[in-house]
Amino acid sequence: MSDPHIFRHEAMKTTFSFHIVHDDAKLASDVAHASIALLDEIENTLSRYIAGSDVWLINQMRADETRFLSEFCYECLRLAVTAHVETGGLFDITLGRQIEHQKNDVEGTPPLLEGQLMVDPDKPSIHCIEAGREIDLGGIGKGFALDKIKDLMCEWGIENALLSAGGSTQLAFGPKSWDIELKGDHSELTLQLSNESLSASGIGIQGSHIVSPREDIQSYQHGRIWCIHPTATLADAWTTAMMLMNAEEMSMVTDRGLKVYYEDEHGIGSF
Repeated sequence: MSDPHIFRHEAMKTTFSFHIVHDDAKLASDVAHASIALLDEIENTLSRYIAGSDVWLINQMRADETRFLSEFCYECLRLAVTAHVETGGLFDITLGRQIEHQKNDVEGTPPLLEGQLMVDPDKPSIHCIEAGREIDLGGIGKGFALDKIKDLMCEWGIENALLSAGGSTQLAFGPKSWDIELKGDHSELTLQLSNESLSASGIGIQGSHIVSPREDIQSYQHGRIWCIHPTATLADAWTTAMMLMNAEEMSMVTDRGLKVYYEDEHGIGSF
């Protein structure tokens, strides 16, 4: 098997990398450039910071207003709704104002949780029932982009690759297994990733960036969490939610068949 062709691109405030295994270097290059174009399109659609993006426009909506969405935005929002239900409400993309307040260490009381948005289950649109909520897809957007890039590469005939979004999310597909290091503050563990996705979340780099939607949870239950899931989108969502879960809730996660790793004072362990 030939060595992978490696391509990198800056997007979504991180470095994406594509390790493509294929004998045809030109094909690998062509599909990488097509993937980069797709990645930029997804970022321009999902970023709340780019004026005119779908999410930016959603965050400007007033009460009783309905807005039609692009295919990427609608699909990502539907997956976010699924994750919200599966995680018991702990994964919530409508906390944009609260996230900005916490990430930027703004003094004073955090913004109140108010407003309501509804994603139409039948057509690509969203309705603002009450103004006040702002969407932030930072907890799911990178994984969503990797899943879409995988689909594109498969359409181009790529059968083996490792796709990464910085150190937070990785997706492997094809017959090759990839060595992936889980790097904690005091320990490391090497895993074999094959035809699945790995997502990591913690407070070591970004600090206190995850906001709890529940008043009874105001502190992180873990310093660092990794989750393996068939899709990168939901791997991202689960690691975000699991940062807020207690031991009982974590046991319910493993009952779903998810592979979960964590770091504590004894090193890296698993549920």
